[in-house]
Amino acid sequence: MTVKHLSAAALAAVGFTVAMPATAEADELVLYCSVQEEWCRAMSEAFQRETGINVLMTRRSSGETYAQIAAEAAQPRGDVWWGGTGDPHLQAAQEGLTAEYVSPMLGELQDWAVRQAETSGNRTVGIYAGGLGFGYNSELVTENPPACWADLLDPRFEDDVQVANPNSSGTSYTMLATMVQLMGEDEAFAYLAQLHNNISQYTQSGSAPIRAAATGETAIGIVFMHDAVAQTVQGAPIVAVAPCEGTGYEVGSMSIIAGGPNPEAAQTFYDWALTPAAQEIGAANNSFQIPSNVNAATPEAAPRLEDVNLIDYNFALYGSSEERTRLLQRWDAEIGSLAQ
Repeated sequence: MTVKHLSAAALAAVGFTVAMPATAEADELVLYCSVQEEWCRAMSEAFQRETGINVLMTRRSSGETYAQIAAEAAQPRGDVWWGGTGDPHLQAAQEGLTAEYVSPMLGELQDWAVRQAETSGNRTVGIYAGGLGFGYNSELVTENPPACWADLLDPRFEDDVQVANPNSSGTSYTMLATMVQLMGEDEAFAYLAQLHNNISQYTQSGSAPIRAAATGETAIGIVFMHDAVAQTVQGAPIVAVAPCEGTGYEVGSMSIIAGGPNPEAAQTFYDWALTPAAQEIGAANNSFQIPSNVNAATPEAAPRLEDVNLIDYNFALYGSSEERTRLLQRWDAEIGSLAQ
């Protein structure tokens, strides 16, 4: 089952918005969250508890949230977009959907988080990082486990690999952009067409493939490695893999939505979310990304970027509106249109 790419106008037409009053209260924050539901809830509850500001939170994947913000551009309903891969955040920044803001916390952040802010003209900032890879179920794959991207093309994995649709999932768009940078564009699409033979489902959510692998629904899920580790920590027979050829990574990001109903509350949340205490909430809720604040504790189970063969991922190019739109259109035409 393939999730089709919808335009912002089409999403608006089907009511792809959050139901809320036309005017929001001053002590309210409308949060669009693009990490795991448990982490979203924990962040919302902690901020509300510490500030007294009521949080109305909606959780959707990165691609879906970008589309929602674009659909609501004429009458913004959200205040902050927190989490999710950086590419759609950068596209939103380029399109003027998010507001410029320089947090006083910027001096405490990792270089990669600051570069994200600089690339966007201070319309987004890095809040965590994590490498792309895959995980396999060791009870289903007992011999010659995959170690490289090329191994996923093995016919023995026919209908036994899951990955998300890059239109809805920032994780999968990172994979698409990674393959283009790693192999060259035509070779990348040839690889994805071959991989299609082994794909059982293109999911909506980027982390869904590894949850399916954890339950034995599929053998392999292509995800960020920290999502694979989260399943291992919970006792699932999942082994996380950093592909031997090299791989991309994400800078999970946060943006203030331009023209949102509660700009002061948005800045309050933005600054708070960059503090060490707020960033350590992830590990307490089974999320194992690298936090962007240098004073925040890195979860012991988190895959270290220095241990992964990372490509020099071009965030500015692949987060641009033109390039992201073009690659997604090509994916729809050449991969999404293939028979499942």
